Amino acid sequence: MGHMFAPSELLPEPLPAEPFAIVVNWLAATVAARAQPNPNAMVLATVGTDGAPAARVVLCKQIEPDPGYLVFYTNYESRKGQHLTHYPRAAAVIHWDALHRQVRIEGPVVPSPSAESDAYFASRPWESRIGAWASAQSQPISSRAEILAAVARTAKRFGTADPTDAAAAPPAGVTIPRPPNWGGYRLWADSVELWVEGNGRIHDRGRWTRTLREQPDRTFAPSPWTASRLQP
Repeated sequence: MGHMFAPSELLPEPLPAEPFAIVVNWLAATVAARAQPNPNAMVLATVGTDGAPAARVVLCKQIEPDPGYLVFYTNYESRKGQHLTHYPRAAAVIHWDALHRQVRIEGPVVPSPSAESDAYFASRPWESRIGAWASAQSQPISSRAEILAAVARTAKRFGTADPTDAAAAPPAGVTIPRPPNWGGYRLWADSVELWVEGNGRIHDRGRWTRTLREQPDRTFAPSPWTASRLQP
């Protein structure tokens, strides 16, 4: 992965032309340090039809430095999915507290290509694949027993054991396809801010911005990045 940044290392001077090489190295360093149980956890903020923001933690499953987007997965009919249908922009924060670093990414969001979502879904544990079919994410339910019953029905439908049974064995020769309402999103960055904790709260901050021109194939044509250092 190239150069690994030490926990106390500040941002380069001058700032590099693009931010994602640092983001990828920071993530790799956090994984290698085993300092946090979920180093790819990020807070994702979206906006609803009422204009009110909502935030939750999701897992960043992929970072593509060029052209500059990250990928997360969810139920498209969940609250976040409904928000992104209404207003397809989001803000994400990855905070590596143990290594004193933070990444903020903002930009437009588009669904991932179906083939990419299919491939990732197939790589998930079989229990998670059953759960994705059983749960109408974010919708009310009368009791815990009701969702467990839905999981059991779904397991029977696909010919597997109940995944809530700790002794359940992985099914052999069973195909569990991706639900049509479940898949990935790509958050394309038009703003990236990197933060390093400094002594005396004199933190080191850099911000990169660019313009994204939407293309017919749900990608974006980016302008070059503009970098600026920010006061703490």
